[in-house]
Amino acid sequence: MSTTASSPDAAAPPDSRVAEAQRRRRVKPDPRRRRSIAPLVLRLHFYAGVLVAPFLVVAAVTGLLFVFSPQLDRLVYAEELRVEQVTGTARPLADQVAAARVSHPDGDLASVIPPVAARDTTKVVFSLPELGEKQHTVYVDPYSNEVRGTLTTWYGETPLMTWLDDLHRNLHMGAAGRHYSELAASWLWVVILGGLFLWLRRQWTGKRRLRRTVLPDLVAGKGVRRTRGWHAATGVWLAAGLLVLSATGLTWSRYAGGNFDLLQEGFDAHSPTLDTAISGGGTTGGGHHEAPTGGGVGNYHPSDVDGVVIVARQAGLTGLVEVTPPSEPGTAWTVVQDDGTWPVGFDRAAVDPATGTVVARSDFADWPVLAQLSKLGVRFHMGYLFGLVNQLLLAALAVGLLCVIVWGYRMWWQRRPTRVDRSAALGTPPARGAWRQVHPAVLLVGVAVVAFVGWAMPLLGVTLAAFLVFDLIVGLVRRRRTGRAVPTSPAPAGT
Repeated sequence: MSTTASSPDAAAPPDSRVAEAQRRRRVKPDPRRRRSIAPLVLRLHFYAGVLVAPFLVVAAVTGLLFVFSPQLDRLVYAEELRVEQVTGTARPLADQVAAARVSHPDGDLASVIPPVAARDTTKVVFSLPELGEKQHTVYVDPYSNEVRGTLTTWYGETPLMTWLDDLHRNLHMGAAGRHYSELAASWLWVVILGGLFLWLRRQWTGKRRLRRTVLPDLVAGKGVRRTRGWHAATGVWLAAGLLVLSATGLTWSRYAGGNFDLLQEGFDAHSPTLDTAISGGGTTGGGHHEAPTGGGVGNYHPSDVDGVVIVARQAGLTGLVEVTPPSEPGTAWTVVQDDGTWPVGFDRAAVDPATGTVVARSDFADWPVLAQLSKLGVRFHMGYLFGLVNQLLLAALAVGLLCVIVWGYRMWWQRRPTRVDRSAALGTPPARGAWRQVHPAVLLVGVAVVAFVGWAMPLLGVTLAAFLVFDLIVGLVRRRRTGRAVPTSPAPAGT
């Protein structure tokens, strides 16, 4: 018998060697080995990063464009938003509303937003049934009552800002497009927490643990080790901000946002409703004898707007405010603060111009904590808190996330086999069957947690279940192919 025939590897047919290599790659439970959840987290982090990263790239790029939309508005709509020069003192708001009405005779007066800065125009907003949620905003020079233009706005956003907002939320695909942003926000926190667990587990031993955790290994040569250092260390710095973006983005998403509303209702944590009813009913006119000219269902005089603003300012509603006329007879005007500078001002007051008093108010400090966090979180997510600081922070998070994603894909490419007999376009993914190394008790708790998370964030639950089913099918198919592998080559001569 030849010596070559006595070697198992040499005697085994090519198909058998392939099957044996596939069996070795699968994770097998070893009772002598300590159980660990790390292989399962690694596999989840890898596939979540690879499959969800394209959605995160789109969200980061579109969000980065929206962040600086206020500055873009100043450039694109300078004619409407700014006055050419400050001349004398501002005219009464009532006169400015009258000038806007002459320019825009159709629709109901929805609100008036007085200028804050000296060169800002006054915004007079009209609602029309054919516009739906959108409105027409007329921009008036407060010093000359000149109408500088009219734009179709959406919740105060200019057409440019609305376009960028829709691009970020739904890619201009309507309700169906909102799935992309909710999917990205749902998986973002999974990727972040999984990466933090893996990196801290690797680095939090020995000396200089903190330094090795938050700074990349600059001593490492070119290759996957250096790339992983930049990928992970940058992720550590971004983690808190990205988690906030994930949570706040989900609060107004299509499915997870609905469950968040149920949570707020269960804890009675919605923002309080401002009671605008005036005791005794009647009109809210300020003593005028002419007929009301508001144009809406409320019985009011637009000329009352100046007195309403004065009363609200005296009551402490400073900064940017939006003044809304009564919605029906017997109700008061509403003044809402919209001041995102620190300390933030989101107080609201109902003002009766006939008596010059605040009949009801709702201070932001008295809101439920969950409602306060939701309000601040949404404002932070949109870049409206603290002015330019908030915008720069969001820009850094977006650019940093893009860098982390690029480094993640680069690691995948750097880990590819490069030997002639084992070359591949990409690196080998983590081995299947990692769940077998998890302790049964931990696995049971994990299943319960995943079930709850899947209910709270349906898109996360559906896509995770779809991946698990697909992965199971692939595993079964490969196992059946491996079991059917039989020798196809003739026995070597001399045996």
